[in-house]
Amino acid sequence: MADPLPHRVRRGIRPTPVSGLASVLLAPNPGPMTLDGTNSYVLRAPGASGAVVVDPGPLDDGHLERLAALGPIELVLLTHHHADHRDGLARFAELVGAPARAVDPRYCIGAEPLADGERIEAAGLAIDVLLTPGHTADSACFVLADDSPHGSVLTGDTILGRGTTIIADPDGALGPYLASLERLRAIGRASGGRVAVLPGHGPVLRDLAEICDEYLAHRAERLAQVRSVLAALGLEVADPATVARVVDTVYAETDAAVRPAAEASVRAQLAYLREHG
Repeated sequence: MADPLPHRVRRGIRPTPVSGLASVLLAPNPGPMTLDGTNSYVLRAPGASGAVVVDPGPLDDGHLERLAALGPIELVLLTHHHADHRDGLARFAELVGAPARAVDPRYCIGAEPLADGERIEAAGLAIDVLLTPGHTADSACFVLADDSPHGSVLTGDTILGRGTTIIADPDGALGPYLASLERLRAIGRASGGRVAVLPGHGPVLRDLAEICDEYLAHRAERLAQVRSVLAALGLEVADPATVARVVDTVYAETDAAVRPAAEASVRAQLAYLREHG
């Protein structure tokens, strides 16, 4: 796994600076699926009075009030619809009186849905929107090309600070996810330097292209393992019972608390193999 940057997100009442343009307020929702908690990002250009918040996180009044106190907040952005990122969205938008934007219109408040390739200008920043379906159908990343020293990308759960993400079948899908990683890797390679990864959970990582290489290699390895298990046990890709047997073999050491996530990943892998072989 790519090395984390020297600073780690710390829990507290004040945000942790993680780049030239971004700070993080860590939500109090740690767990097997959320790692240390959800990273709620506060973005602002030097000297700007306003800020942009990405992923307000869970519906926790203390956390949302601490985020609101960092305002004025001009805009709220959502990387995807999972509860640990958006349950506090409506309440937070109400607190700060700001519009909220997401890929899914259901989570937009007083604003239009996000569009692939658009540039958002707010809080003195230029934020480029990259739609990255895969973890969920509505996943998006936000590119800060001017973030020092070589730019940064807020990746939501498309890339995590530790471990690898879950493909949330049937909402998510492996084929689009691999394509999203390819798009992100191209951004990293084109920058001429190390583009920082600002993930939805866990520490900031120092090299987008490197982490995309690792994620793509991991997915290829998992697919090879699944193919091997299917061949060895004579399992059919379309058989509903195949999911449990593959999880028992490929994810044998997985904690029982995250087994449903492992099963979702296997369903996504089998769906990919049905289409691509």
